Amino acid sequence: MASHLLPELFVFILAVFLGLALITKIPSVLHTPLMSATNAIHGVIVVGALVAAAAAHGTAQVYLGGAAVFLGTLNVVGGYVVTDRMLEMFRKGSSPKGAPPRG
Repeated sequence: MASHLLPELFVFILAVFLGLALITKIPSVLHTPLMSATNAIHGVIVVGALVAAAAAHGTAQVYLGGAAVFLGTLNVVGGYVVTDRMLEMFRKGSSPKGAPPRG
């Protein structure tokens, strides 16, 4: 059991370090557009989480699959909300909530 988990754990830890290295090198000006685009692509992960949750056999697997579906869906919705707010700033004649209208 543990021999099958070790390579997957290694890939996960490697992905975490690679992700942190990449995110810290991105300028803050580009962070929001890149993150909103990648969150929209995260829909593919939701499909994978649904497949994993459907194939679950034990109670722990069902809960982990459900958590993966929930968190993936939350990420997709958040990506669309961020993208919509970002695009709202560039629409002509509109202003963000709470800001004075443009003149």
